[in-house]
Amino acid sequence: MEFSNKVVLITGATGTIGQGIAQRVIEEDGKVFLTDLDQSKLNTIVAQFGTNSRALAADCTKAEQVNAVIKSCQKEFGTNIDVLINVAGVTGKGGKIEEISEETWDFVFAVNVKGTFLFIKEVMPIMKSQGHGSIVNFSSKSGKTGSALMSAYSSAKGAVITLTQALAYEVAKQNIRVNCVCPGITEATGVWNNVSADYVDNMKMPHEEIVKIFTTKVPMGRLAAIEDVVNVTCFLAGNRAAYMTGQAINITGGREMH
Repeated sequence: MEFSNKVVLITGATGTIGQGIAQRVIEEDGKVFLTDLDQSKLNTIVAQFGTNSRALAADCTKAEQVNAVIKSCQKEFGTNIDVLINVAGVTGKGGKIEEISEETWDFVFAVNVKGTFLFIKEVMPIMKSQGHGSIVNFSSKSGKTGSALMSAYSSAKGAVITLTQALAYEVAKQNIRVNCVCPGITEATGVWNNVSADYVDNMKMPHEEIVKIFTTKVPMGRLAAIEDVVNVTCFLAGNRAAYMTGQAINITGGREMH
């Protein structure tokens, strides 16, 4: 029971990865507080997960809404927040650099980088006060090696990696660990749905061909499954990774190796 008596706050919680992480935490005796944009979707998930889950909708780019989530989590489960998992992210509309609008660039950075920053900013005093904490941020394979036609997303996810590293140095002596995961293409996610649609549009190829092209790039010969991402995320979040901080762990089937 890795998460026994622990409170885990998960952003981007209505997506398939966020839900998968929440389910694993509950299965391992933890309590989850979920946040995303749509309260009705969150309520449906909480009804499925039961008494060890609570939720409040918020825009992760708005400081006052992030603060409200933190306060609500403490009200529901007590003052401690043991783990923060920043799943919330967007790809934005991909395309050639000269075709990307300023609004798209700002939006992608706001959700992926500012949203991650705001939640960390709010939970950090709590973790310092309680004398421990674990934070897992979501970057991407594209944050390690940039992806063509995805310059905004690649840049933002690269920023998440360096944010993770900087914070790991900053708070290690307070017994707070900060790591991130770098998934490759993951099946059954909104990110892959959006990215593949963009590639279909930009490359003028059928979706099946796009999937085949990307699958052949993976040494293990398949795309990531939700469970692959959940396994690594929950490992980093829990005590099994007690001596790991500042790491950006690839979940790419061998496609990314640095």
